[in-house]
Amino acid sequence: MERIKKYHRVLTIAGSDSGGGAGIQADLKTIAANGCYGMSVITALTAQNTRGVTGIHAVPVEFVAAQLEAVLSDIGADAIKIGMLFSAELIRTVAEHLKKFDVCPIVLDPVMVAQSGGRLLQDEAIAALKRSLIPLVQLITPNLPEASGLLGREIASADAIMQAAVELADLGCANVLIKGGHFEHGNSDDYLYLGAERRMVILPGERIATPNNHGTGCTLSSAIASFIAKGEPLEQAVRLAKEYITGALKSGASYAIGHGHGPVHHFFRSFC
Repeated sequence: MERIKKYHRVLTIAGSDSGGGAGIQADLKTIAANGCYGMSVITALTAQNTRGVTGIHAVPVEFVAAQLEAVLSDIGADAIKIGMLFSAELIRTVAEHLKKFDVCPIVLDPVMVAQSGGRLLQDEAIAALKRSLIPLVQLITPNLPEASGLLGREIASADAIMQAAVELADLGCANVLIKGGHFEHGNSDDYLYLGAERRMVILPGERIATPNNHGTGCTLSSAIASFIAKGEPLEQAVRLAKEYITGALKSGASYAIGHGHGPVHHFFRSFC
């Protein structure tokens, strides 16, 4: 009798990007590219392209809850990635359902601002994020503006990043990855703080000159969740995901699509 196989299941809870470069679309591409089975709970619809976000339509909270119930009560998940949540009510609802189904591990990408500068998170939702959701997750992956928004101050140096990572962990999340790509000069180093070990890991990264960097945060966090779902320890999952996003950025740099910030090449390992 043939052995029954099981998928590595990754659920993404995020907004839809009509341009395909970020959000749910980037997440599902990333999950598939890294050998996992992707599922989705859509929290918002955006009218979006490479130039920016022109409209946001929030999915009713009750329907977000129905999606969560449908997926988690039947298929389940080996890891969850959370992206755009938009409102305080939605954040509380997602947190309640994650506790109900006792799902872990969870990777939270606290999406606040799109690559183009469009606001994707309401101000009053930040407090709910810190209070209701961050304490539930294994890893939070803010970029510099997002880390600054969560802490309420500017972060302008490597030392400040490391201090910020420790402070974010104090909000209740187990581990913190602050991405350094928004530094204007130098390399694109990331900083991983492993809370249980009280250990900081600096992950060096070269800065890639390309306008095609739309959806990098979504892609990285989904890749981390995918490697965790496949059984990798957290630090190794982050290292493998950083390697993946670097390759996707390099491969996507030679393409032209749209008139603004294009996407990375999610399937660069499969075809050119």
